[in-house]
Amino acid sequence: MSQRPDLRQRRAVLEHEWSRWVPRLTVPGARPGTAALRHEVTESWARSLGSVDPGRDSAPLTDDGRVHQRWTASPLYGPVSALAGELHSIGEDAGFVTAVTDESGTILWTCGGPGMRRLAERVNFAPGGRWDEQAMGTNALSLALRTGRPSSVFSAEHLVSALHGWVCYCAPVHDRDGRVLGVLDLSTTWDRSHPLAMSTVRTLVATIEARLTTEAPRPGPLRLTCLGSEHAVHEGRSLRLRPRQLEILTLLALEPEGFTPERLRAALYGDRPVTSSTFKAEISHLRRALGGAISPRHYALTAPVSCDAADVLRALEQGDTHTALRRYGGPLLPRSEAPGIEEWRTRLDVAVRQAVLASTRPEHALRYGERAPYDAEIHEHALRLLGPDDTRRAIVAGRLTTALRDWD
Repeated sequence: MSQRPDLRQRRAVLEHEWSRWVPRLTVPGARPGTAALRHEVTESWARSLGSVDPGRDSAPLTDDGRVHQRWTASPLYGPVSALAGELHSIGEDAGFVTAVTDESGTILWTCGGPGMRRLAERVNFAPGGRWDEQAMGTNALSLALRTGRPSSVFSAEHLVSALHGWVCYCAPVHDRDGRVLGVLDLSTTWDRSHPLAMSTVRTLVATIEARLTTEAPRPGPLRLTCLGSEHAVHEGRSLRLRPRQLEILTLLALEPEGFTPERLRAALYGDRPVTSSTFKAEISHLRRALGGAISPRHYALTAPVSCDAADVLRALEQGDTHTALRRYGGPLLPRSEAPGIEEWRTRLDVAVRQAVLASTRPEHALRYGERAPYDAEIHEHALRLLGPDDTRRAIVAGRLTTALRDWD
């Protein structure tokens, strides 16, 4: 009996919120009060109002959006990557954002045209965003995860008012044992809703599920070394690749969402006049060397790749300077003059150097100083961190003298 006042109070709060928000559930263009609420929507609202503020402006983030490692380890990674070209086409041609979540409702991967993606990112409909019912209330992703069936949510059927401009179509992806692995979602603004969107989602999910159960094993492990040296191994076999193909492989490894043909061509050649046939021949040769593990039209790797440069970036994101330095073998593809590689090379070098200068551990400055003998600031930083009786001061002093002499 002692709990009844609390229960009554909670019910009153729920009923107040319900009366406050349900009247807004009218689709654009409809007369107020005429929208018929589906049973699964009203049930979801009732569950959600206890934990989700309808006035929130975006989805909460998991791990600050750093979910790439979770994505590449997901059983959905291979089958979805194989469809990447088609998914990008749907997004860019039809004005949708495509998203794939894990079984918890956390988005692991998205693609779409830049304009629609910018709109989606405002509400964290992006990698790392949590879209389960507990986090974002009533939406198509949360309904599909809860019911195990395809679902769509239109405009103001969403609990969170920031989503009232959207329509979402999605379906859960099951493994061969019937377990839900995640959902595939197509979302766009309500004025772009299309009667074939749901059938498109169903078809795509059926293709992914078929690949999960019937396709041959995905291509074997791919290992790429591109820091300080250049080497690629696929299925235990060293690959004989031309410099341009190593550049392509490196760019695809560092940008797993892939490239449009135009953007990849610019990253490789810049303004240099290169024929389309030459560019496509390089792609085709690399695709054959990798056993077909590059998607067509929108170029992306469809096999897991282990890359030392990506390992360094991941370690820096996690604040692990020690691991980043251990994996950092030197500049990215040091002989390459491709604009995209030069941009990534600078980005990596600056990130590693700044992490060393921010570190209070002298061994970090000592190790980086071996690879940057002419960087006087690094050596000065090392001297500040080393104790007055540390015998390593002599090594650093010698490096600093050499660096300063070369500046004169």
